[in-house]
Amino acid sequence: MPKIVFVLPGGTRQEVDAPVGHTLLDVAHENDIHAVEGACGGALACSTCHVILSEHWFAKLAKATDDEEDMLDLATGLQATQPRCCL
Repeated sequence: MPKIVFVLPGGTRQEVDAPVGHTLLDVAHENDIHAVEGACGGALACSTCHVILSEHWFAKLAKATDDEEDMLDLATGLQATQPRCCL
């Protein structure tokens, strides 16, 4: 099973199992990682589950859709490798 390392606000690192087929939002919630809120339940309606990726992983993703870009426009503190809502 793949592992994901969440780096939480303040720099704390939490490594968790990430079952294949689960979204990052699901994995965060299943592991009580509250920094990834997902207030809309992953419906691409709020931007509270946006994440920052390392450049290595960011480069592997397709370009964000217009809907994703519109949602991220509402988020605070965006960074260049902050590609998605509802991952």
